[in-house]
Amino acid sequence: MPAYLPTHDIAGVKIVNVHPENPRQGLPSVMALTVILDTATGLPTAILNATRLTEMRTGAAGAIAAKYLAPKKECVLGVVGTGRQAEAQVRATAQELVITGIRVWSRNPAHAESFAGRFREFDTKSVSIEAACDCDVLVTTTPSRSPLVKDEWIHEGMHINAIGADAPGKEELDPAILRRARVFVDDPAQAVHSGEINVPIGCGLFTAGMIAGTLGEIVTGRKGTTTSRGDHSL
Repeated sequence: MPAYLPTHDIAGVKIVNVHPENPRQGLPSVMALTVILDTATGLPTAILNATRLTEMRTGAAGAIAAKYLAPKKECVLGVVGTGRQAEAQVRATAQELVITGIRVWSRNPAHAESFAGRFREFDTKSVSIEAACDCDVLVTTTPSRSPLVKDEWIHEGMHINAIGADAPGKEELDPAILRRARVFVDDPAQAVHSGEINVPIGCGLFTAGMIAGTLGEIVTGRKGTTTSRGDHSL
């Protein structure tokens, strides 16, 4: 992931990889490294452990999406998945919304209970996945390759941050949810290739033309929002 900031005369490249089985060895499933380069010479000026940076950046993106797209600023937060990114999403979202309760689900109930214990200040409870989806703002952070969240669990006006799909073949949401939502993405090309919409597009259930806009367009005011339907940032 390359980036260049002309105003600061700085360039950098982040190398990020995903290994879902790493937690069994006590390692993060996502690990990253950033190299900062001098733009005049190409000389590396810094090498940074970017694993935490990646967590913070993705958490911040989810929080900004919730800030601009959630129907109200006070919410019950649903969390599907209990890894490090789920924790980052909760902490960042709490900076932008007033969280009155958290309903969390994990494939491993022990993980959900442990997660709930770290967020008791928000009245966090380990629940079924259907109950976790009974919320105002839903965050999904799993590596699933088949839909976990069913269309019938999602009510009108709800906001979803679908974070987990980061490679071709991954998806967490029933494609029917996307078809009745206004779908906003970080970057259209990346979303089509490996975001939540990649599998529905491959199956002909969704098209790139159905994307309502980007998060950047929402933040800058180039695209508006509505709460009459669900707004889902993927």
